[in-house]
Amino acid sequence: MQRSLFDTRNEKGERREDPVVARHNFVDVGGHYRAGKGKRGGDNGNSGNKGEKRLIRLSPSTVSLFRECPRCFWRAMNQNIHRPRGIFPSLPGGMDLIIKTYFDGYRKKGDMPPEVRGKVRGRLFEDLGTLEQWRNWRLGLRYEDKESGGVLSGALDDCLVDGDPNDPGSGLYIPLDYKTRGGDLRGGEEKYYQHQLDIYTLMLQENGYKTAGIAYLLYFIPKLVTEGGTVRFDVIPHEVKTDAEMARQTLREAITCLRGTIPNSHSTCEYCSWGDTVSRGDH
Repeated sequence: MQRSLFDTRNEKGERREDPVVARHNFVDVGGHYRAGKGKRGGDNGNSGNKGEKRLIRLSPSTVSLFRECPRCFWRAMNQNIHRPRGIFPSLPGGMDLIIKTYFDGYRKKGDMPPEVRGKVRGRLFEDLGTLEQWRNWRLGLRYEDKESGGVLSGALDDCLVDGDPNDPGSGLYIPLDYKTRGGDLRGGEEKYYQHQLDIYTLMLQENGYKTAGIAYLLYFIPKLVTEGGTVRFDVIPHEVKTDAEMARQTLREAITCLRGTIPNSHSTCEYCSWGDTVSRGDH
């Protein structure tokens, strides 16, 4: 079962307190953490002391929902009404773990995997201990926007550093995100991940790591199965320009949405009417 990015249940389904959440006065609303008392459909994050903006925590996936449909986003975060979803495939998660282990093997040797050697800028980020923290949403990168009271957090797959290895201050950090696909690239796929890469760039930047203004999507595309169950993949790195300020602006727009009244239905969203039915209790 895929657990929410902000789900604090253990393997037995029991709740565990997240010390980061507790420290910042978050409560669990719709599988994600936001601040306040979490009154269903009533607390829009402005309750508390006069002039106080309580923290609302978002992830790249919730920001993606906001960009797709503000009304569905508002319902998910404020009313705990989520879009219906089918069984989530486990193969991408398994691939993700295997790829990380493969890259970490080269990282420990101070080398680059042949699939990306000479095809991307920089070298693998050497500090595996820090990277393991970045890969864990509870311990990883986090950005709090004082103006809006919004918080971004998320798990980073990997990171490159472009600069003189003997001069740590010269390094520019580049997010690297693994993507497993079922078919060939057709062009333009990066638009689906642009905000995610912008967010990673913003979080690195706001945590004191100079960024290069780019990120890489590393696509793994299955091409052939041979004897013994060996699957051959095409591995294609794709460079994407990133914009940290766009991520900051989108965060503020999302927080403004959550603190306001429910947005109008999106003209192309097939879930809006379903969410209205659930909200009325007609289901």
